[in-house]
Amino acid sequence: MSDGRPVPHADPAQHASQHPGQHPGQHPGQHPAPLRPIGADPATLRIGNASGFYGDRFDALREMLTGGPLDVLTGDYLAELTMLILGRDRLRDPTRGYAKTFLRQLEDGLGLAVERGVRIVANAGGLNPAGLADAVRELAGKVGVSVSVAHVEGDDLLARGGWGEGVLTANAYLGGGGIAACLRAGADVVVTGRVTDAALVSGAAQAHFGWRPGDLDQLAGAVVAGHVLECGAQATGGNYSFFGAHDLLRPGFPLAEIAADGSSVITKHPGTGGAVTTGTVTAQLLYETAGARYAGPDVTARLDTVRLAEEGPDRVRISGVRGEAPPPTLKTGLTRLGGWRNEVTFVLTGLDVTAKAVLVRRQMEAAFDAAGNRPAEVRWTLARTDHEDAEVQEEASALLRLVVRDTDQDAVGRVVSGAAVELALASYPGFHVTAPPGKGTPYGVFEAVAVDAAGVGHVAVLADGTRVDIPPASATREVERPPDARLPEPLPAGATRRAPLGLVAGARSGDKGGSANVGVWARTDRAWRWLAHELTVEQFRHLLPETAELPVDRHVLPNLRALNFVVDGLLGEGVAAQARFDPQAKAVGEWLRARHMDIPEVLW
Repeated sequence: MSDGRPVPHADPAQHASQHPGQHPGQHPGQHPAPLRPIGADPATLRIGNASGFYGDRFDALREMLTGGPLDVLTGDYLAELTMLILGRDRLRDPTRGYAKTFLRQLEDGLGLAVERGVRIVANAGGLNPAGLADAVRELAGKVGVSVSVAHVEGDDLLARGGWGEGVLTANAYLGGGGIAACLRAGADVVVTGRVTDAALVSGAAQAHFGWRPGDLDQLAGAVVAGHVLECGAQATGGNYSFFGAHDLLRPGFPLAEIAADGSSVITKHPGTGGAVTTGTVTAQLLYETAGARYAGPDVTARLDTVRLAEEGPDRVRISGVRGEAPPPTLKTGLTRLGGWRNEVTFVLTGLDVTAKAVLVRRQMEAAFDAAGNRPAEVRWTLARTDHEDAEVQEEASALLRLVVRDTDQDAVGRVVSGAAVELALASYPGFHVTAPPGKGTPYGVFEAVAVDAAGVGHVAVLADGTRVDIPPASATREVERPPDARLPEPLPAGATRRAPLGLVAGARSGDKGGSANVGVWARTDRAWRWLAHELTVEQFRHLLPETAELPVDRHVLPNLRALNFVVDGLLGEGVAAQARFDPQAKAVGEWLRARHMDIPEVLW
């Protein structure tokens, strides 16, 4: 979903030495036509999504294939933490490194897809897309289905070296050019490694409509549609601030009807749960983004040009998206084993919670000193979940959480667990812990670096083994922050009432490495006139004290009536490091909505 490069059209015969860059029967410079239609309607491409992460609803693939017409079905299985998990899988077995769930889903779904003429595009290949492609072919033989399977590779840069000590994975975020080449050559199934999540959609759209690298507005529109689809049910009401307005027992998965000009309609199959509204789409557009320029390998999409309009029940049109040349570099994600961590949560019940916390902290710290092997990082947090005069014991209890980290496993093992256990009969009254402390577990670290796109070998490997090199962009543009957008006229002064921000605004938050983003949007134009002026960086820091000492940047997106705050360093070294209570910042937005502000009474 991040920095990268655009991919000029790659002809399936481009690899052939006798006619490099030219398809048989094609004149030099002529645009390559699809070798086989991608969808039934040349004017519209229907792309659905069946997975937002590795572990998403297993039967979603069947549900999407049987719930209504589709041309392409995508699946997003990769995230920063997933790459670390797959890296550890690959250490144990070099033939692995891909999302095994995808294969199990295909046992039932592959025949359905072929029967309905639906192409499947998934990044489930992870660190071993070639291995997954072979496994899909083997599975197809077992279930008696004839399919053409291709894959995309070149993102894995680990062998290049020079990444520093302990790096487990190093993968560049590729664009949609390789996917497009595979689909144009007739692939029924395309599996990739680390491409941007949106590339699963934009690559299919490139193949269907024949867009050139210079068709930046069209590409940007498809990237925005891909960003809306990539997290599955989050576009249909999942994780939505105003969830009470919709039936979320089992929200359906989203699909996009993409047009030749790059505009799209976000919808879902009839009869599925959840809802598609301008609110649910706005929430997903703000998820894990930053400023107005949303940079990717194919194009930099201008989020400040996005326009949303409801054109019917569960139908939201996205239009007006403008695109710019992508940056000359590709985001590359590095994961490494950062060390060892251990955790103990002490339960403090009833009276004198603060004094009990002070006592157990002093006892544990003294035990570390006595052992002479104090962990390199010791972090305490006290969650006052207790209630006065509680009728239920759990409601009378607070939680004191100890997290330790060190590069030496011994420093977080017996030193910690032994000290905690030995306090069982010698500490505060009512002493107990939520779970027995263990030996410590390894934790990971994610780091994003930029690499020259020209030095990354993006390759489409067709079903017959032909290797198609996808060249880097000929035109690029460094990503710069645009001038701040003009704010609306402020509301006239009037009576206010102290109340939660969430009564008038929604929010969606997420992680990017060690940073978090919090997107906040107003539900009405009047509320936007208030929000844009009142929710400043200073006010944001005041409402969320954990951010007070961290860099916070505010971006204004008037078309979406939204503000997007990026907080650097809130998540330490990323989700795998488990640096805070909410390691992926999933609920920071809801925390912000629960904070009280002086809200104009005219907004009630």
